[in-house]
Amino acid sequence: MSTAPEHFDVVVIGTGPGGRAVAPELAAAGRSVAVIEDELVGGECPFWACIPSKTLLRPSQLRTQAAHVAGVSVPELDWSAIRDYRDYMNSGLNDAGKADWLGGVDGVTLIRGRASVPERGRVLVGDRELTCDDVIIASGTHPAIPDLPGLDREQVWTNREVTSLSEVPASAVVIGGGPVGLEVAQYLAGFGCETTLLERSDRPLVREEPELSAHVVRLLEEHGVRLMTGTSVAEVRHHDGGVEVTTEDGERLDVERLIVAAGRSPRIDGLTPDGVTVEHGHIQVDGQCRAADGVWAVGDITGIAPFTHVAGYQGRVVIDTLLGRERTATYDAVPRVVFTEPEVAAVGLTAAQARERGMDVATETLALSGTDRTETYGRGLQGGVGAVVDRSRGVVVGAWAVGPEAGEWIHTAALAIKAEIPLATLQDFVPQFPTFNELWGALWRSM
Repeated sequence: MSTAPEHFDVVVIGTGPGGRAVAPELAAAGRSVAVIEDELVGGECPFWACIPSKTLLRPSQLRTQAAHVAGVSVPELDWSAIRDYRDYMNSGLNDAGKADWLGGVDGVTLIRGRASVPERGRVLVGDRELTCDDVIIASGTHPAIPDLPGLDREQVWTNREVTSLSEVPASAVVIGGGPVGLEVAQYLAGFGCETTLLERSDRPLVREEPELSAHVVRLLEEHGVRLMTGTSVAEVRHHDGGVEVTTEDGERLDVERLIVAAGRSPRIDGLTPDGVTVEHGHIQVDGQCRAADGVWAVGDITGIAPFTHVAGYQGRVVIDTLLGRERTATYDAVPRVVFTEPEVAAVGLTAAQARERGMDVATETLALSGTDRTETYGRGLQGGVGAVVDRSRGVVVGAWAVGPEAGEWIHTAALAIKAEIPLATLQDFVPQFPTFNELWGALWRSM
């Protein structure tokens, strides 16, 4: 341990979207900030998650889109060129550029190493001791590996291995029917991998509307992914050629790769001093993302909404609070997008969730064919939109969309929910013709 502690106004643990949002702005406001990172500066998203996965999805998306358009040849996929571009997008798993930028911000000190917080106001990193007025924990998560009989962690892939793969496996089993599992299954299948997706619930995206899950089942079938729902793994056996996965109903799947995409676990070991409450593995925070006096937490470790954009938002809430600007986080209009082809998007409450809250619920759906824009994209496109309305207040409280670029136009519904725009106002909405936003206008007029 160094002889004298180093004091900073703020210590930020983690350089993912939460920490990255906080440190430069606090430094610009005159605070001295230490940022601690024990892996790559930038966190999971740019290297092993959002950016490489969307990069790998895009080629097969484009190929699928071309197949629907009259007069357009379906392009061939060049894996070596795709892999090279993926390596460009994830910086070859080299964080030098991001580290140089963050460490070069006036008022920010970048420290490499694993942090612990033995008590509030005190942080240890290797042989260095830091003291601070506030510590912001933005340490992120790691893949949750299920305890399956016979499974060897060193021989299975998680999101890290499957987004940085050098060669496409001939066959794979993907465990998990959530967003990560769906995206992985689709791009592997698009590259020619014989892919089976296992989901222990009775449908994929089980937390979303059943209608949305039905669209997901169809798109997986269209892309050649075998979906097995209501299915759990009974046993795993690794062998020289790959892995044999036995399901609880006795079916044996012999594949080259087993990929686990069944959730994530918070990285909070050693980061919860007295006064910090942990429930179900997540740090509990108030409306300002405060975990205890002088301790703040942002991102997936809070268990509120495991999205990059939420971590950045929570970071901005902490910034405003520390700088004396009153701010309370709200999460009722956070978009959720699965970047498959077509894209699957949702925001707000499902009908079941709204009813659980005692709302007088009305729902409506509309097929993607409800706008002329659909056929300008090609023949045979499937999808649609849906909305949940609280009739007593006359406002939209939930919505979903499946279709081309749905992750872009879900924001129309998100803003309606966030601002609690009266349904009567939305029914008077005049969208541009022809656009997918016309679907929202038609949907709201029918409610």
